[in-house]
Amino acid sequence: MAARRSRPDAPARRGLTVTGKGIVIREAHFPGRAPIEAYGNGGFRFADMSHRGSLMCLPSGIHGWEPANPLALTAADFDRLLAEAGKVEILLVGMGRDLRPLPAALRAALKAAGIASDPMSTGAAVRTYNVLLAEDRAVAAALIAVD
Repeated sequence: MAARRSRPDAPARRGLTVTGKGIVIREAHFPGRAPIEAYGNGGFRFADMSHRGSLMCLPSGIHGWEPANPLALTAADFDRLLAEAGKVEILLVGMGRDLRPLPAALRAALKAAGIASDPMSTGAAVRTYNVLLAEDRAVAAALIAVD
């Protein structure tokens, strides 16, 4: 039986699994849609699990997400989302503790893909995501972790 453990010094986008054959590092991914139960302390809780670092919640599941620079998001930070653009109508972007506008080039790339974007604080994005998810809306969320 495998035990799942996480290390604070491991990259946030990776999962650490300890098995009888050694340690296996894999990309952090929950293969489903789930409400976010809690946020703070640099991470999130969902589906009775915890994740340290930022998250991208997509129709394909919840993925660990590490934007190159959380203060200057680019379209490249959203490649995974853009690959699923046909399944997403609205993107909620949790910008951290404070609301910041999305860069114009990112807004344009999202609009070209048919995705409406709404930046807000991470707390507001979590709450809004949970409501829209419960309504079975075509929603995605990119959530920057807060301490």
